[in-house]
Amino acid sequence: MPTYEYECEKCSLRFELKKRFAENGSALCPRCGCKSRLVFTPPPIIFKGSGFYITDSRNSYEHPSDKKDTDKKGKAG
Repeated sequence: MPTYEYECEKCSLRFELKKRFAENGSALCPRCGCKSRLVFTPPPIIFKGSGFYITDSRNSYEHPSDKKDTDKKGKAG
């Protein structure tokens, strides 16, 4: 079951509840019994490994400095 974080609208208490996906999204504050709102927090992202490069997601990659100057040679000034 996922854990959700709530904040009371009256006393500003933050608390966590484990709820099923099918359950109602509202919750009551355990301290004062008032209505609470769901707090959205971004998930943590952890990058592990030697590094992430633009070439990791492509089969063939040509760096701009590796391009040949054929365009410049073919044109007459």
